[in-house]
Amino acid sequence: MAYAQVAVAHDDHSSHDDHKPHGWRRWVYATNHKDIGTMYLVFAGIMFFLGGSLAMLIRLELFRPGLQFFDPLFFNSLTTMHALIMIFGAIMPAWTGLANWQIPLQVGAPDMALPRLNNFSFWILPFAFLLLLSTFFVPGGAPAGGWTMYPPLMLQGGASFPMTIFAIHLMGASSILGAMNVIVTILNLRAPGMTLLRMPLFVWSWLITAYLLIAVMPVLAGAVTMLLTDHFFGTTFFTAAGGGDPVMFQHIFWFFGHPEVYILILPAFGIISEIIPTFARKPIFGYEAMVYAIASIAFLSFIVWAHHMFTVGMPLAGELFFMLTTMLIAIPTGVKVFNWCATIWKGSLTFEPPMLFALAFVFLFTIGGFSGVMLAIVPADFQYQDTYFVVAHFHYVLVPGTIFGIMAGVYYWLPKWTGHMYDQTLGKWHFWLSAIFVNVLFFPQHFLGLAGMPRRIPDYAVQFTDWNMVSSIGGFGFGLSQLLFPYLIWKCIKHGVPIGNRAWEGAHGLEWELPSPPPFHSWETPPTEAVLARAAVH
Repeated sequence: MAYAQVAVAHDDHSSHDDHKPHGWRRWVYATNHKDIGTMYLVFAGIMFFLGGSLAMLIRLELFRPGLQFFDPLFFNSLTTMHALIMIFGAIMPAWTGLANWQIPLQVGAPDMALPRLNNFSFWILPFAFLLLLSTFFVPGGAPAGGWTMYPPLMLQGGASFPMTIFAIHLMGASSILGAMNVIVTILNLRAPGMTLLRMPLFVWSWLITAYLLIAVMPVLAGAVTMLLTDHFFGTTFFTAAGGGDPVMFQHIFWFFGHPEVYILILPAFGIISEIIPTFARKPIFGYEAMVYAIASIAFLSFIVWAHHMFTVGMPLAGELFFMLTTMLIAIPTGVKVFNWCATIWKGSLTFEPPMLFALAFVFLFTIGGFSGVMLAIVPADFQYQDTYFVVAHFHYVLVPGTIFGIMAGVYYWLPKWTGHMYDQTLGKWHFWLSAIFVNVLFFPQHFLGLAGMPRRIPDYAVQFTDWNMVSSIGGFGFGLSQLLFPYLIWKCIKHGVPIGNRAWEGAHGLEWELPSPPPFHSWETPPTEAVLARAAVH
């Protein structure tokens, strides 16, 4: 009898239209994966424009030699805050937002496994960044020790120092909770019949990324806590006068920092592996090889950290080991690039905005990879170390790599999320302006670095003027062209043309079996084997 009453109550519950909460409570108390994913993406967008504004101030100062607008301390604060905001405020929350939206849809789960934890992991972030941004207004100004926070420079900060450390702890806690949620969802809530080797590559890339996050975020927490105790409690972990070693901080930081680079890029590999088969109208070439390549990259990321430190006086054996392991990581990365090219080969290609961003990703990320191989060579790195060549390298990986990957994902799934198709002409304008200006911005920095211009300086010798001017023009152009992106999203939501379940002709995957937009509660009934077979991605 009790069972019958429960069944009737459930049927009655299902008959209501979606049961969405309304008003501010829907967002503050959100436990629905789509709402939380949306909040992550909006937050990441705000941080992207804020961090980008700081970058444009940096390029404004560097447009001409001489101190034009900012004193050196504030300039160093700009570079430090730009990096912290972009990495922890824009890129990582954007990936978590895409994971929240897509993973339950793609594995046939009704929601994320830990919805209240999901809500908590998001709401930590606004408070963390309010704390970090408030450092601009405290005595001594914002942190100015670089995003790497090397001692002893970081220990000389003012009132901002403990605030920065606490903000980083909060960001790390948010990342760990989000990663736990992703792992439990993928491993425990997959639809019956959705084996691991039937999962979309975006889901695979996030599963591996989540393990990386859980492994390395506590290492960062330990490093910054040791900094904190050095500053306030008289320990001397990194203080040479007390028997400590500043280089030890570099080892601990980069043991976190290099896997962090792959935390930022692996989900992009997954998204590109979804988009290229769709617009080439072919299955991904070498699905299992792609999975093993992502896993290999993640494993190798733990044994290459000291390639950031070739000039600290490491033993020759250490330099050789880290040089060779760094070169080794090019193999699985090359497997991925060749597999994407093989998928494109003889495909029936069309060039909608997601495909344009995906193709630019493959080409420009590969340039970033080649300059990374140059930096891996120890004797050459002695010349490149701490120059603008390094700045050019990692921005080629993080902007046309990570940022273009995020944009490709948004352009790919936005019709599914909203139920409307966006203005594709506007999307192509956004792509071409971004692709042109990102190269005008960062390619000249290779030349500046090879000519010997150091990074993180507010002033420079007159011979570096021309390329800095070109780079700054590219920076202003790239920054302003990003304003098309939120306008396009707003226009899509308000005035887009309604679409059916499948926005793209060649799209495969469970998310395209649902209506557009998906109902508030999706996959309450797990997809059948027939649906799984129809949605098969390889």
